[in-house]
Amino acid sequence: MEAVNQSTVAEFVLLGLSDHPTLEKTFFVLILLMYLVILLGNGVLILVTVLDSHLHTPMYFFLGNLSFLDICYTTSSIPLVLDGFLTPRKTISFSGCAMQMFLSFAMGATECVLLGMMAFDRYVAICNPLRYPVVMSKAAYVPMAASSWASGSITATVQISLAMRLPFCGDNVINHFTCEVLAVLKLACADISINVISMAVGNVIFLGVPVLFIFVSYIFILSTILRIPSAEGRKKAFSTCSAHLTVVLVFYGTILFMYGKPKSKDPLGADKQDLADKLISLFYGVLTPMLNPIIYSLRNKDVKAAVKNLVGQRCLIQ
Repeated sequence: MEAVNQSTVAEFVLLGLSDHPTLEKTFFVLILLMYLVILLGNGVLILVTVLDSHLHTPMYFFLGNLSFLDICYTTSSIPLVLDGFLTPRKTISFSGCAMQMFLSFAMGATECVLLGMMAFDRYVAICNPLRYPVVMSKAAYVPMAASSWASGSITATVQISLAMRLPFCGDNVINHFTCEVLAVLKLACADISINVISMAVGNVIFLGVPVLFIFVSYIFILSTILRIPSAEGRKKAFSTCSAHLTVVLVFYGTILFMYGKPKSKDPLGADKQDLADKLISLFYGVLTPMLNPIIYSLRNKDVKAAVKNLVGQRCLIQ
């Protein structure tokens, strides 16, 4: 039986900002600082959700998963981006490219599903508070989080397997900072119809369905909040889901624009479109994970109190 992968490409060249060498050092410092903020902010959130017993609830369990996911997602690509800014010839092996794409795709898909799970948690907490301890028991929310990770890994395996089975017998230059799936597919010297269909189905399942689920959940949530008689009660109820709603808007707004926008067929605008795609991808890959802990810290009194307690305990120990 013949091998399915007939690729003659042993490595890929990442173009990055090679056409703008004067900007590379500036972007290196900027992205490095943002990556350190991501590690620090999400690391602190994970610590407080684990160490503070007051945060041992479904909402903060999901938040801890989200923070760990953001660290994994950025770590799968940002070190490669930083290395590319300092290396004259930016290359990555065929297998390394496949692994990097798998991790990025898996983490992105997992986050889509996880945000939907978090929306369901907020729906039950606000619309059915008396049933919340029963519906969102540990026997329920742990498998919910696990299924998010499993579904993300499964779809990444399918998508990346289909992509890397294609023959790459021509140009091996990826016009991107990392091995981004859409950029890699452009280099294939074979029909990619199956990949396009598969990506479209994946977009529906991991973008469309969670967005619809979140939208419907918040319709019920807002309807319930508006029926609360006191202004203080409405404010308190909305504050419990405002951080999640903000994260959803930032995350889905970016990813839907990145993968859902139509591709221009005008060759004269190809360079501008490629540059826009790279910048959007960079924003999605760095800024969103950096904002998540900031949003949850600023909009959540429990998290702020837990961080203060953690810092206070460290000071007392010293």
